[in-house]
Amino acid sequence: MNELRNPPLISAESPPQIHPSAVVDSHAELDDGVVIGPGAIIGRDVTIGAQTWIGPHVVLEGRLRIGSKNRIFPGACIGLEPQDLKYRGAPTEVVIGDSNTIRECVTINRATDEGEQTKIGDGNLLMAYCHLGHNCELGDGIVMSNSIQVAGHVVIEDRAVIGGCLGIHQFVHIGGLAMVGGMTRVDRDVPPYCLVEGHPGRVRGLNRVGLRRSGLDQSKDGVELKQLQEVWTLLFRSEHVIAEGLRLSRQKKLMPASIHLCDFVADSIQKGRRGPMPAYR
Repeated sequence: MNELRNPPLISAESPPQIHPSAVVDSHAELDDGVVIGPGAIIGRDVTIGAQTWIGPHVVLEGRLRIGSKNRIFPGACIGLEPQDLKYRGAPTEVVIGDSNTIRECVTINRATDEGEQTKIGDGNLLMAYCHLGHNCELGDGIVMSNSIQVAGHVVIEDRAVIGGCLGIHQFVHIGGLAMVGGMTRVDRDVPPYCLVEGHPGRVRGLNRVGLRRSGLDQSKDGVELKQLQEVWTLLFRSEHVIAEGLRLSRQKKLMPASIHLCDFVADSIQKGRRGPMPAYR
C-alpha cells in the first residue's frame, strides 16, 4: 500500500522490478528503473523508459512507446485500438514523452490509419477518468482535470489548463496557455491565452492568471501583455469582423504572443472548420 501512496522512483541503474502477479510479454522492452505493479498487463510491442512507474492493473497494449520518469496509476488503459469504425487493424502507435502523471482509469487510444500516432509530450497531468481518442496530440505542461472526454484528432498546445467534466469535439484545437472552465461545451477552437467557459463555450477574456504564472506580464515590462490585450480586444470585442481585426492587428509590429494569437485565429478560419470560439457578448 505504501507503493500506491508514494510511487517509488527507482535508480536508473537498477534492473526493472516486476510484481509476480503482473503479466509482461517477453518481447516488451523495459528500461532500467522501471517498476511494474501487481496485476498489470504489458503487451509485446510496448517500450517503457527508465524510472517509469506502472501501477496496479494498468493495461499497456499495442505499439506503445513511453518515455522516462512517468507515473501511470491503477486501472489506466493505454495503447488499445481506437474507438473508430474506420479502423481496419493498422499497426498505429501511441507515443508518450517524459515525466507525465496519468491518473486512475485514464484511457488513451492509438491512431487509426497506417503511420499515424496519438502523441503526448512531457510533464503533463491527466487526472482520473480522462479519455484521449485516436490521433490526439498533446504538447507539454498541460493539466487536464477529472473526467474530460477528448474525441479524435484534437490538438492541445503547451500549458493549457482544462477544467473537469467536459467533452471536447473532434478536430478541435486548443491553444497554449488557454484556460477552459469546468463543464464547458468545447465544440470550436479555443484561442491561445484565452479564458473560455459556458454551454456552449464562449471566450470570456484573457487567461490572466496563467499569463502571470508564465511570466508574460514581466516580459519587456509588461509591454507584450498590453499588446496582447489590445489585439485580443480588436479580434473579440470590437465592431470589426475577425478577418478585419486580423488585418488591422497585423499592421503593427507584433510581439511573439500576439503573433501566435493572430496566426492561430487565421489558421482556425482557413482550415474550413467552424472557426475560433466566439466571445461572450
